Amino acid sequence: MKKTAPATKRATKPATRTARAAAKKAARPKKPQPLDAIVGADGLARPPWAAVDPLLKHYYDTEWGMPVRDERGLFERLSLEAFQSGLSWATILRKRDAFREAFAGFDPDVVATFGDKDVERLLADERIIRNRAKILATIANAAATIRLRDEGGLVALIWSFQPHTTPAPRTIAEIPTTSDESIALSKALRKRGFVFVGPTTMHALMEATGIVDTHLVDSHRRGSSGVWPRD
Repeated sequence: MKKTAPATKRATKPATRTARAAAKKAARPKKPQPLDAIVGADGLARPPWAAVDPLLKHYYDTEWGMPVRDERGLFERLSLEAFQSGLSWATILRKRDAFREAFAGFDPDVVATFGDKDVERLLADERIIRNRAKILATIANAAATIRLRDEGGLVALIWSFQPHTTPAPRTIAEIPTTSDESIALSKALRKRGFVFVGPTTMHALMEATGIVDTHLVDSHRRGSSGVWPRD
């Protein structure tokens, strides 16, 4: 008579195979995240954050890293960087037109006059980031921008922290998030009454406005600002 395996052994075989398969899968090397420039269908190399989303791609190709040397332009960038804290830049870009409308085109002279009714209006505006602290910070920074005119203005102060050299990152991991200059700029602005201007936020501002060039070396935008050579 043909012998059959005990039921317990038959039951353990599928479980063993499943465990082995799971272990094998876990042992496979994980797909690495992109750390360098990605060449798009148009043949142009961009960092991963600007390589897929059409809005971010357009912003990267046409605006990010280009010099901003007017008061209203820098006040807008300063304000949007503050609102971006803790959020994605794509979120801010999608709301940018609404921000401009809500904050009077980021005219410091107008924003500095905002009172309680304006704060409540902004908190009720679903098109923007409804964060009371950031709204109040924008109003306070508008007033600080006006006061700063007696010292030469916002543009002169921010650009005075342009470093002598700029990073030359080949991978995302090599891009700094702060610098000695961004720390010093943060302190200088805080001393003059600005808020939501931490070193990381100021470094992002310096990158976005061409004060430093942190485009990846392989990026098609490297050196395109006219402020820094391509290397």
